[in-house]
Amino acid sequence: MASVSGKLDPVVRRIGIADIAEALGQGLRDFQAAPLYGLAFGALYAAGGIIIVLSLTAFGMVYLAYPLAAGFALIGPFVAIGLYQVSRCREAGRPISLREIWSTVRSRSEIGWMAFVTLFVFVIWMYQVRLLIALLLGLNVSFASFQEFLNVVLTTREGLLFLVIGNLDGAVLSLIVFSLTVVSFPLLLDREVDFVTAMITSVRAVVTSPLPMIGWAAVVVCLLIVSAIPYFLGLLVTVPVLGHTTWHLYRRIIAPLPA
Repeated sequence: MASVSGKLDPVVRRIGIADIAEALGQGLRDFQAAPLYGLAFGALYAAGGIIIVLSLTAFGMVYLAYPLAAGFALIGPFVAIGLYQVSRCREAGRPISLREIWSTVRSRSEIGWMAFVTLFVFVIWMYQVRLLIALLLGLNVSFASFQEFLNVVLTTREGLLFLVIGNLDGAVLSLIVFSLTVVSFPLLLDREVDFVTAMITSVRAVVTSPLPMIGWAAVVVCLLIVSAIPYFLGLLVTVPVLGHTTWHLYRRIIAPLPA
C-alpha cells in the first residue's frame, strides 16, 4: 500500500505485553546512560505544569488546574521528541549533543504539522471543559479557591455530572491523541514520511495490538498522574523513561526498512 507521498507504508508488527516490559527496561537503561538529557527534558515538562498552575492561580482560575493539567499531557509526545533522538543516537552508536538533537528535529518539517495536531486537540479539550462548566455549573460561575470548586464538584448533582462527563470526554480525547501519536512522532523523526501517513501508521499500530497498546496508554496516564502529585517533581524521571520507552516500542512495532 502506498502512502500519501507515494512511498510504501511502514510495516506494522503485532506486539505483546512482554514487548512493553522489555521496552520499558530499555527506556530505563537509556535514561541511566544519559541522565542529564532526560532530566533536562523532564524539567522542561515539569516547569510547564508549574507555570500553568501558577498562571491559573494568578488569574483566579485555579479551578481549571485539573483539566488543564490533564490536557497538558496531550502534548507530551511532542515534548519527548528530543528523548527519542537520544535513544536513536545511542542505538546507532553516535555521540549525543544538544546541537545534534536540535538540528535533527529541526530538519523534520512534518514534525511541526504533527505538533499542530496535538495542540489543536488540546485547544478543543479546553473549549469543551469551559462549555461543560457553563452548561452544568453556570455561565458566569467563579470559585474563590480550588477547595470551593472541589466542594461543588463532589457534593452537588451538577458537579458530579460535570466530573463524570468531563472525565469520559477526556478519556476519549486522550485515546484519540494516543492512537495518533504513539508511533507518529518517532516515525517522523526516523524516516522521511508525511504526517498523515505517520498518523495512519500510528492508528494501525493500536488496531493491530489493541490490548497491549491500550495497556501501555493506561500505564502512561497512571505514571504521569502519580508523578505530578508531588509538585510535578516526579516528572523529572517519569517523562524521560516514558519517552525512551516509546522509542523502543516504536522499534518493535515498525518493521525496519528492507536492506
